[in-house]
Amino acid sequence: MAKTSAAFIKKQVSERANGLCEYCFLPEEYSASTFELEHIHPISKGGETILENLALSCSGCNKYESHRISAVDSETKETIEFFNPRKDIWSKHFEWNEDFEEIVALTVKGRVTIKSLKLNRKGLKIFAKSCILSASIRRSKIKSR
Repeated sequence: MAKTSAAFIKKQVSERANGLCEYCFLPEEYSASTFELEHIHPISKGGETILENLALSCSGCNKYESHRISAVDSETKETIEFFNPRKDIWSKHFEWNEDFEEIVALTVKGRVTIKSLKLNRKGLKIFAKSCILSASIRRSKIKSR
């Protein structure tokens, strides 16, 4: 059986994610760096390089997750696994605040993931605000036609 190329795997993962970081939803097309294939369950912990264990990740989310799969929640003091894009539904653990500037946790898993991956880091907040403003401007131009 022929080996699947890394480029082919990345294309499949990217298409499945619609070109968005599967953690913070940053679009790759607007990122200063190329997105990475992130091992949800790290190789160092026995994870495999298979589609079911790969997520499209911006360099920031991948860097902050690193080789970890969980962290201690500051409120419950329990060890909680991070959000898993292959098993969890984003909207059950997170939502955007009313200004679309910040990701808000809906669950303990969401809270631990936001804190550990720094999903509300400054650069992402600025980007989210500019995307919303840009979309708003585009909508107003369409309405005025």
